Amino acid sequence: QVHLVESGGGLVQPGGSLRLSCAGSGFTQDGYAIGWFRQAPGKEREAVSCESTGDGSLYYAGSVKGRFTISRDGAKNTVSLQMNNLRPEDTAVYYCAATPVVAGTFMCANPTVRLFASWGQGTQVTVSS
Repeated sequence: QVHLVESGGGLVQPGGSLRLSCAGSGFTQDGYAIGWFRQAPGKEREAVSCESTGDGSLYYAGSVKGRFTISRDGAKNTVSLQMNNLRPEDTAVYYCAATPVVAGTFMCANPTVRLFASWGQGTQVTVSS
């Protein structure tokens, strides 16, 4: 089975930055989409960003566009989320998730929770003074 591990969360002041990493293993095929989601207390889990090397699709939520950047790191099957100019509203548990690319589709055009079968354990991000 696919195994995902997030790291890099912590406590940061408003306006600060954090870099989250997602390391994956157990992939059985080429072409996976990796999504970042977050969930705050009392709120639904929402997509933050998504990138697919298989089909080239890319997604950012409107609330993070211009502040967050998703990228592939040098290590294989490792994806990072650079978060700049953090706000208290960004406080949440952040999860990475993976799903195989389906031929002829853009997996990150509309990332939803139900689309992703494999999930990490989550990492807490707290933005507070």
